[in-house]
Amino acid sequence: MSVPSSAFSILLLSADPDVQAQFTLAFPQASFTTSPDSLSLPHNPPNPPFDAVVVEVSAEQGHTVTLPACVDPTHTLVIAGSQAVLSRTSKMFQQMNRSNEATQNGKSRDLSLEDYLDLKMGDFVRGMRNGAAKNLHPMLISAVERPLISSALRETQGNQIQAAELLGLNRNTLRKKITDLHIPLKRKRAKVARDA
Repeated sequence: MSVPSSAFSILLLSADPDVQAQFTLAFPQASFTTSPDSLSLPHNPPNPPFDAVVVEVSAEQGHTVTLPACVDPTHTLVIAGSQAVLSRTSKMFQQMNRSNEATQNGKSRDLSLEDYLDLKMGDFVRGMRNGAAKNLHPMLISAVERPLISSALRETQGNQIQAAELLGLNRNTLRKKITDLHIPLKRKRAKVARDA
């Protein structure tokens, strides 16, 4: 059972109006206290305390996050990061809210393929960038292309002509991709009666 977002109290420590607007969109029914930094906060903390704190961290701060005294990090969700990180995080929350709303409304609508890939690829690309990877484009294209071709072959019971047509590829191009991507072929053949 999900808790309605109106039950949440969020402290947003960011001077960036875009970050503030994005989190307001992500949690439209939550109550927000916004401030450019913890020093500018009102002196009387809310009762009950904040459920979540979003802190924009600048490059000058490095890895140090200073929370206001009214925030107990053992009982509060703390999200800290640069403006870019907070922007991606708010978009992720917006996407999760849309998915939850669709499920609660009985529509059981999945994310679009583009939205799903955007979420998954973002994490993958970030991880690869941190590992100093290069040539991501061909690596990602083959990672997407392999399951796409395999799915088309399964759908057509291994018929390469039909799979090529389904994919919009030339039959010889499909055969080359099958070889290059090491896609195993499983052909279903009709049983021929030997007793004739």
